[in-house]
Amino acid sequence: MYPGVWDRVIAEVEASGHEFTTDLNEAEFLIYAGGRLPDPLPANIGFVQFVFSGVDRLIDAGVMRPGGVRWANAAGVYARPVAEIALTLLLAQLHHVKAASLAGSFRARGPIDAAQGWLFDATTVAIIGAGGIADALIPMLRPFGVKVIAVNRSGRRVEGADETFPVSEATHVWRDADAFVLAMPLTEETAGLVDAAKFEAMKSSAVVVNVGRGELIVTDDLVAALRNGEIAGAAMDVTDPEPLPDGHPLWQLPNCTITPHIAATGRIAQRMIAPQIIENAAAFAAGERMPTEVDVERGY
Repeated sequence: MYPGVWDRVIAEVEASGHEFTTDLNEAEFLIYAGGRLPDPLPANIGFVQFVFSGVDRLIDAGVMRPGGVRWANAAGVYARPVAEIALTLLLAQLHHVKAASLAGSFRARGPIDAAQGWLFDATTVAIIGAGGIADALIPMLRPFGVKVIAVNRSGRRVEGADETFPVSEATHVWRDADAFVLAMPLTEETAGLVDAAKFEAMKSSAVVVNVGRGELIVTDDLVAALRNGEIAGAAMDVTDPEPLPDGHPLWQLPNCTITPHIAATGRIAQRMIAPQIIENAAAFAAGERMPTEVDVERGY
């Protein structure tokens, strides 16, 4: 990490008692915001702090690997901004904001009014991947009076959710929920989780929101489901591929709302990451596992 863009983070970390250096051979840990890394890193680097949450691309590229230097990510740091974007996308799609904009005419009012959904109308929202984002999103959903179903890897009860199920026992959730928020990390087990079979199981009025990773959804299957009316709509801050090419069908479909991965950006990282870095550094110095230490074998 270099001064300039990240001055705010550097200042906060230095204020906690650390000293910044641009010389890797003098550093005890590295704050990594992307770009090329020396391979191998100098032996004096005890751990690398990644400033974002998703580490799948670093693992796939061999940058982060088992048996190498310890890594920490920013898990949980961006839960609130990501949850806010998730709620924004859900409401925008339920009320067909994109379709209204594309129509370019007040005459679209009737069809859009007939098609729009309402969170307060006995709606069931399933959060698939119930970690920090779910913890932040559930209180945001509560004023609407929705029923919240949480789905996670273990089935561990999620505070605030009306029901919690492990992924392995959630077949009925895809059939019963009115809206889905995908917030899982990308792993071998979750890649392509939402495919043609899942869309076929959903209600035709269902809305799917993705703020996890684009690869959680099989894109061609999503396009088909939106075109064929298998689901009512989708709204995504992440896509596969990403960036989504100009002219891709998802840009054109009136029942698909897309934001260009704005829920957790470098600008947001500069505001929010420093306390996590300080906490991880303290745990590392004490010989403890860091709060957001990455299990490279598991992929998150």
